[in-house]
Amino acid sequence: MRREVLGHVWAAQANFYRVATPEYGELLCTARARLKKTGQWVLVGDQVQVEEIDPASQRGAISEILPRRSELDHPPIANVDQLLLMLALAAPALDIHHLSRFLVKAESTGLPFILALNKSDLCSREQIDFWVAKLQTWGYEPVIISTTTGQNIAELQSRLAHKITVITGPSGVGKSSLINTLTQGNDLATGAVAQRTGRGRHTTRHIQLLPLSGGGMLADTPGFNQPNLEIKPTELARCFPELYRQNVTCEFANCTHHNEPGCGIKKDWERYEHYVQWWQELQVLAEMKQAQGRCDVGVKYKQEEMGHRRSEPKLARHKYRNLSRRRQHQELDLLTADEE
Repeated sequence: MRREVLGHVWAAQANFYRVATPEYGELLCTARARLKKTGQWVLVGDQVQVEEIDPASQRGAISEILPRRSELDHPPIANVDQLLLMLALAAPALDIHHLSRFLVKAESTGLPFILALNKSDLCSREQIDFWVAKLQTWGYEPVIISTTTGQNIAELQSRLAHKITVITGPSGVGKSSLINTLTQGNDLATGAVAQRTGRGRHTTRHIQLLPLSGGGMLADTPGFNQPNLEIKPTELARCFPELYRQNVTCEFANCTHHNEPGCGIKKDWERYEHYVQWWQELQVLAEMKQAQGRCDVGVKYKQEEMGHRRSEPKLARHKYRNLSRRRQHQELDLLTADEE
């Protein structure tokens, strides 16, 4: 019996991973401690080496992570080809600021993405035309869909075929309904939008890869209503297509496009206010991280749900840590021997 096989991580929950292997089917695996000690974290989508396989219990241990061709932090997933950014035209109502932030987040990943606007059956033709025209001025061609009527679902399916795609977006926009339409043998829970807040409820709790009926795989991820921007302030400009389409240059390479002399960027485009606001936000975060880096004497990381890592300060060994019971007994024995 072979002791090691290659596998593909298709789901993760807590500290367990579901790995598909050609030889043994699906295995429930844990990760070797040495991977965590060397700062390697298993992600959904990883190609891995599995050892110590027990066919009877369908268990194994992940001993190695193969090189990744792509990696995302939020959601934590590896080896994807593209994103499917999904929002709703109504219920909840589409907001310009909200839409813009999700687009910037998608641009910041560096991966190609498809923008799908769901619930067209709840909107008038004039409302749909308004959003399509606005997004075109920003540099995007959205796919208008309806999981209720099936509008443009076939077109979307063809663009997802034979690729690994991450579906992302806020809660309540119909991601689970779309997945149920596109995948075989899945019946994901769907949730309604809360009337009080106008936001959707989270129905997906962990990340998993689902096979598409037309070929390829779709990664279902938990929804979130306010994406974090985790890039350097100097990288923000590339996340606005209408900015770099101006095809102008600035006098300084590190220009922030605010009020610097010699800046060639025009300030009359619609999302310029968003750019300034988020540049300032990222600048504050960068300064906070720099200040924290000067103060930290050490940081350790703990793995949490869905591959997220939480940092916390290392404690000084003798000043803060309690002695183990074994060490206490050893010191007590030494003290007793000295007294005798």
